Amino acid sequence: MEWIDRFNEAIDYVERHLTDDIDYVRLGEIACCSSYHFQRMFTYLAGQPMSEYIRKRRMSLAAVDLQGRAMKVVDVAAKYGYDSPTAFNRAFQSVHGVAPSAVRDEGVPIKSFPPVKLTVVVKGAEALNYRIETKPAFRVAGVSVPLARDIEDNFQTVPAKWGEVAMDGTLERLAGMMEPPVMGILGVSVCNDIEPWRYYIAVGTDKKADGFETYTVPSATWAVFAGSGTNVSLQDLERRVVTEWLPTSGYEYGSAPDVEVYLNPDPENAQYELWIPVVKK
Repeated sequence: MEWIDRFNEAIDYVERHLTDDIDYVRLGEIACCSSYHFQRMFTYLAGQPMSEYIRKRRMSLAAVDLQGRAMKVVDVAAKYGYDSPTAFNRAFQSVHGVAPSAVRDEGVPIKSFPPVKLTVVVKGAEALNYRIETKPAFRVAGVSVPLARDIEDNFQTVPAKWGEVAMDGTLERLAGMMEPPVMGILGVSVCNDIEPWRYYIAVGTDKKADGFETYTVPSATWAVFAGSGTNVSLQDLERRVVTEWLPTSGYEYGSAPDVEVYLNPDPENAQYELWIPVVKK
């Protein structure tokens, strides 16, 4: 079964459990990747985070339940996992623009968000240059921040940490510690389903690392993509890798961390590499 078929099977799982707590780890298992990689790939393929998609689907079905007039608002809220009517009201209005109670009136417009069916259209208009490299395990030292299981929350956490280490001198200290074979300031996303998720801002080094955390990146095979520009261009490169390269590459996600390598860490004119862990299908 192709990985896009596995992703659609995972979405079918979501549909069957919209009135339950969605198990993101189970979604990753169905798609044969970590829950982190599943969420990230879904965001790029569907154009919205998984958490937002689930909220829209639940609120679509909640509106249908309310239109039927057979259920009270508080009962519909409980059905879709909201213990607080206030939280349900907020979620409902964020999707439909009206309060749940208003839906019972005829003529009130609401929105319908049908289940997504993922397909991949590979445009191939612009070349993606890459290389496949198998690297032995290497040690990194730096600072880290915990990552939320809902990756949408990390879009604020990680940039804030980069800003902090740039201002307090940490980046300069790390730059003075880096040594071959892995050069550059690293962003290491440790997001498997075995250990707590963390994002490290670090360098490859075997030197004494007083005051810094250390982590050993396991031996793995990576698809390495080079790029330049801003943080936005890095995200665009990542999107192209997921939606254009991966479907026809003969590879799928491996279990090692993702690694961003900033050869020139200037946020406005960065030179970087994106390492995606891969295994042959």
